[in-house]
Amino acid sequence: MLTIKRLSHQEAQILITGARLKALEIGIPMCIAVTDESGVLIAFERMDGGKTTSVVIAQDKAFTAAAARKATHDYNTVCVPGSLAFGMHTEHGGRISVVGGGLPVFCGEDVVGGIGLSSGTPKQDLECAQAAIEHFCAQTQ
Repeated sequence: MLTIKRLSHQEAQILITGARLKALEIGIPMCIAVTDESGVLIAFERMDGGKTTSVVIAQDKAFTAAAARKATHDYNTVCVPGSLAFGMHTEHGGRISVVGGGLPVFCGEDVVGGIGLSSGTPKQDLECAQAAIEHFCAQTQ
């Protein structure tokens, strides 16, 4: 039998708060998605002004980060023509994101979820995702 570590809804809200605070600081209204360790959505927030196209993108970034257990920008560096990984962004019904802004959430060495942000540039999205992780660690350690 497996014992699985997974983010709770309350913990997902801590991540969203951290991301929202950073988004407000940089002045970019974000769409923020948090998933469990398998990429299933736990919580979502679209800040006032968050782009409608970013709703799905944020969720796909969080899905990719959690299910693949790596940052979406790591896939970006290998998903180029000529690479054996090229085309991976078309897999899983097109849900695999190779755009920066999705990070796995760790508890020790276990991935317990994923967070994805969208509405800014990939760099801004990643900055807010990282701020969410830092906020989460400060609140839960």
